[in-house]
Amino acid sequence: MREPLTFSGVMPANILPFTADLAIDERAYRAHLRWLTDTSGVTGIVANGHASEVSSLARDERRRSLAIALDEIAGKVPVVAGVYSDGTAEAVDLARDAKAAGAAGVLVFPPTLFMWGAQVKPDMAVRHFSEIADKADLPIVVFEYPPASGIGYTPETLARLAEIPRVVAVKDWSNEIVAFERNLRLLRSTGRPVAMLSAFTMSLMATFLLGADGAISGMGSVTADLQAELFAACAKGDLDGARAINDRLDPLVRVFYAPPFVDMHNRMKEALVLLGRIPAAYVRPPLTPVSDAERAAIRRALVAAGLLA
Repeated sequence: MREPLTFSGVMPANILPFTADLAIDERAYRAHLRWLTDTSGVTGIVANGHASEVSSLARDERRRSLAIALDEIAGKVPVVAGVYSDGTAEAVDLARDAKAAGAAGVLVFPPTLFMWGAQVKPDMAVRHFSEIADKADLPIVVFEYPPASGIGYTPETLARLAEIPRVVAVKDWSNEIVAFERNLRLLRSTGRPVAMLSAFTMSLMATFLLGADGAISGMGSVTADLQAELFAACAKGDLDGARAINDRLDPLVRVFYAPPFVDMHNRMKEALVLLGRIPAAYVRPPLTPVSDAERAAIRRALVAAGLLA
């Protein structure tokens, strides 16, 4: 078997535009993908992630969303497909769909049933990922959730998952800097070439300075350019430059991730409308549109970030 792929740099998780009747808006989606792919420093795209409202997508829609992304991106950067499922058998099927379509790898979400005590049964996670690796046979990115969610893996479990040959990266959304650093250190101690990709967008600069290999971020749908600049500045030790970029990102971080957290990607869609990158910010139920007051706050944040006049 050839050496596993490794992932690094800034990999935005694309949003998925919808039409007024909540069908996939292919024209807007392709335009969004073009902007992301043409952004300097973007090294990959993640389709069918949280940012694309994957939980609302039927299996055929996930196939179509991925197919559009692969066609539009046309090999310019790797495309990773999200595998969002509570069952191992379905996760295997979704991963096989991704492989058949030509995805470079899959981002595997933790089954939500793990919140019922699976943190003390690491064999469940190892079996889940091992079956996907064996039966789908393509590179895997492990999605690490916040420990407080109940479905985040312990550092020791992550280290065991890193032993699976097809695991090439961890998307770390631990959202707690001490947990992030411990995960990073344990991954490095395995000696395997497993990339650490930060999803800690609320403190991205800190994770880059700790040594993250890159990022997978839904906010990258709006700010891929700034995130790539931040990563480059941190990598070369330009702390003043990194702080300046981080200061521009801060107002957007605060407005996107304000309570209720569930509205983060709705807000990002509104930002893309204000920036003229997509025509509308339709979201699928049970998500609801943002208020006029929030829309005004998003506009102010875009201005403060220097993205909007």
